[in-house]
Amino acid sequence: MTQTDPTLTSRSAPSPLLQMTTTTPTVLWNDSADPAELTAALTWGCVGATCNPVIAHNTIKKHPDVWVPRIREIAERRPNAGESEIGWQAVKDMTVEAAKLLEPAFEEYAGRNGRISVQTDPRLHRDKDALVAQALEFSALAKNIIVKIPATKTGIEAMEEATYRGVSVNATVSFTVPQAIAVGEAIERGLVRREAEALDVSAMGPVVTIMGGRLDDWLKKVVARDAITIDPGYLEWAGVAALKRGYHVFQERGFRSRILSAAFRNHMQWSELVGGDLVVSPPFSWQQKFNTSGIDPISRIDMPVDPKIIDALSTKVPDFNRAYEPDGMTVEEFEDFGSCRLTMRQFLAADADLDALVRDIIVPAPPSSPS
Repeated sequence: MTQTDPTLTSRSAPSPLLQMTTTTPTVLWNDSADPAELTAALTWGCVGATCNPVIAHNTIKKHPDVWVPRIREIAERRPNAGESEIGWQAVKDMTVEAAKLLEPAFEEYAGRNGRISVQTDPRLHRDKDALVAQALEFSALAKNIIVKIPATKTGIEAMEEATYRGVSVNATVSFTVPQAIAVGEAIERGLVRREAEALDVSAMGPVVTIMGGRLDDWLKKVVARDAITIDPGYLEWAGVAALKRGYHVFQERGFRSRILSAAFRNHMQWSELVGGDLVVSPPFSWQQKFNTSGIDPISRIDMPVDPKIIDALSTKVPDFNRAYEPDGMTVEEFEDFGSCRLTMRQFLAADADLDALVRDIIVPAPPSSPS
């Protein structure tokens, strides 16, 4: 098939993403604060954006012509700042600029969309009060900020408190139905506490991420580790199954937060969710694939995953049950789930990588000695 420019849409055949965003309640957020990507995504109906330490670090690396001089300028402006402070200031600057691009959607949707996510420092993941304090700091950067906090026991406690304090939150390091439910309940508690004090909640827009592709990644590792024989195609459906189940539980319980699909590994993590009142947040490269896929974005949210697939995963892969069943894990068990450990380590490593990038800019290595 000939590759076409994904930023162009045919007058007679709108792109699948544009069709989805104009004909269904499912909304599109871009999984990056990169202004070039976000500007293009806006043309097919994007109304929000997400980011994390890995994405922020990669965006800065991808555009050295923009960010190297800006990091030097931050360092000159803040002569006493360490490399971590300088790097995080760059992330905050990136976030504020993306927020401006999304202001029209924020106004149109009265705060439910039009938000840019900024993630709390992974190094604070064990400290509830530090997470809440940073959430308040980040929320004040612009009117349309949403703050990511990890869906661990400590993080969920922080999300309730941050919600009560008026911060719109987005759960991250979140892969499972029990995590999503625990976060949804915590957000509700925070909203109720605000309402009890006659504080406004009408413009808040919390979401609860399920990183479906990262759940798939972990289950594939488990199957290989434990020598489990199962149709490999079934493992592509585990994240979709968790996303669908989480969505329907949220609908049944009337949670005011929405499910957000992230960490894409296949098109089903988009196409199987179309029609739901939820958020899909693919990386820009996946949006390009979807727009040239030829897939009709009809409503599939109420189409169940094949029971044979669910039965096989449930019977053969215990960690699938932990992820899929609403009571599959206790809150205390969340941070020890394989996907959680792997992702938290990756986010912590990205923080260290950003520190190193800043170090190379502000304290460059000396020229090599002549031979």
